[in-house]
Amino acid sequence: MRAFIISVSAAALLAACGNPESEDANTAVEPATSAETTMTEADNTTEVSAEDREAETERLNAFFQEVFEREIALSPQAQTFLGMVDDNDAYGRWDDVSDDAFEAGMDRARGDLERLHNDFDYDLLTDEAQVSYRFFEFVQQNSLDQGEFRDQTYIFTQFFGPHSDMPSMLIGYHRVNSADQARAYVSRLEGLGPAIEQLTAQAQARAEAGVQPPEFAYPVVINTARGIITGAPFDDTGTDSPLWADLQEKTNALDIPQDEKDAILEAGREALLTSVQPAYEALIAEMERQAGTVGDADGVWHLPRGEAYYEAQLRNYTTRDDLSAEDIHQLGLSEVERIHEEMRGIMEEVGFEGTLQEFFAHLRESPEFYYEDSDEGRQRYLAEATAMVDTMREEIPAYFGRLPQAEMEVRAVEPYRIETATGAFYEAGPLDRSAPAAYYVNLAHMDELPVYQMETLAYHEGIPGHHLQSAIAQELDGVPMFQRVTWYSAYGEGWALYAERLGKDMGMFTDPYQDFGRLSYEVFRAARLVVDTGIHYHQWTEEQAIDYMLEATPMTRGDITNEVRRYIVWPGQAVSYKVGMLTILDLRQRAMDALGEDFDYREFHDVVLGNGSVPLTLLSDLVDEYIADNQNG
Repeated sequence: MRAFIISVSAAALLAACGNPESEDANTAVEPATSAETTMTEADNTTEVSAEDREAETERLNAFFQEVFEREIALSPQAQTFLGMVDDNDAYGRWDDVSDDAFEAGMDRARGDLERLHNDFDYDLLTDEAQVSYRFFEFVQQNSLDQGEFRDQTYIFTQFFGPHSDMPSMLIGYHRVNSADQARAYVSRLEGLGPAIEQLTAQAQARAEAGVQPPEFAYPVVINTARGIITGAPFDDTGTDSPLWADLQEKTNALDIPQDEKDAILEAGREALLTSVQPAYEALIAEMERQAGTVGDADGVWHLPRGEAYYEAQLRNYTTRDDLSAEDIHQLGLSEVERIHEEMRGIMEEVGFEGTLQEFFAHLRESPEFYYEDSDEGRQRYLAEATAMVDTMREEIPAYFGRLPQAEMEVRAVEPYRIETATGAFYEAGPLDRSAPAAYYVNLAHMDELPVYQMETLAYHEGIPGHHLQSAIAQELDGVPMFQRVTWYSAYGEGWALYAERLGKDMGMFTDPYQDFGRLSYEVFRAARLVVDTGIHYHQWTEEQAIDYMLEATPMTRGDITNEVRRYIVWPGQAVSYKVGMLTILDLRQRAMDALGEDFDYREFHDVVLGNGSVPLTLLSDLVDEYIADNQNG
């Protein structure tokens, strides 16, 4: 998930996108006009012609297009994430990270929401456009709601932050297929220093206002920042720094004269020394200073507006407004208890005698459940994970009508980001499918990558999990662009966790230990409901949270410690998985109960995946409409 934050950030930057393929891309949106309707005297109802609906829908899509072009022009990083690299000027810049730019974005969101409500007649839209209207409405309002608490968020943490995310974008997303694109890379190196300096000043101001991450975050931030400026051209350690190595590799691969390559590399070297190095040294100094001023509290309840901030985070990460922190806490406790009962059934099946916690210890400590910490062990893991994805790929046509065209690979996490990456994550490919998507596995510590969880991870991160959902969303036809790229955790992570359970429904997990791995991940996500609310609502300490997860899950202490620290700096996000999964399962059961023998997995999944990463409230309405349509014949 560490690197996946980059993708999430791109989606957030595109929270107000539209359809770039609209024929009216450059046409100004006209004010709303009264639609031509006819009123029948007999029943006093309004009849709207198909032509009227199409006309209003075209106006709405033109509005979405206008917003898309405006917002994408303001976000060079979003353009890079989506593979839009034709504008070399934008390709060499970073987004404006100033407070003024943020406030201007909030003003635009308020204006867009007002125009949506005032300029368009919802009742005149086609059914598909009504979904887009409601989705866009949610995106804008949610952005405004979250923007109210920007000053309560942490900028630099051990899990995410511009100090690592911006270099990761250059290495992972900035393609260099020409000399101009190589020079754009250099331009971004020149701009990286000022951006980091500006963000460091913002972090300093927040710390002075009482908003700073816990003590454990600082050593990792400092070490990660040092890693960016360690190696050539910063020192004579004999190795190249990550950015310098990447720029050299990409530039030297170009088919251009050597003197042109040399000039680009010399400019890049100069930018690293005069822009990147001093900014990162200043960041390190500020993080070292702040580390000595941190208090003891872990949860965001201690922040100046912490209680309201956490409530807003829960609404954002569940996309529901009917769940309080206490509701989520109790839901987690009940789910942990239910899953433990299923786990005991597998214990009996494999003949293990002892308590559930003793079985957890057996799984943590027995070498048979881990591959050796060697190149051979790592390659074996990758090969077997790939085989599991390939097997599932052959089975999904029986359960899905809509299938993605984009390819996906299983890859090892690269060395430059292996320290801060978690065990596994997914990265979508560019919209033009010029490169495949990837399910990444962190093979740094094989003793923290149990083999019995391999199958459930493959389904979650790959197929039918993140890849199926993300690729299908990117490839949707006839919908505004924001529906293709906006991503909400409750839907996206909820779907991926649902995909693990779907694997069981499809007859996978024939090995009882792999099935226990599925349950171990599900109980892990259930325990997150307890721990996240425990930390930020019930004021648990880090150690209390770790102790609970050690009791409730078979995860290792090291893995649990990293996870708990993630929840501490990223409040609310961890609850999205289980809330999303349970919502989708409830909706599926609702459809099964209503349709009986007429229920079709492929139709249901096409409804769930057919409109992008919608908020769960909207998804519920879409499933209800699907049920009603099928009940009516």
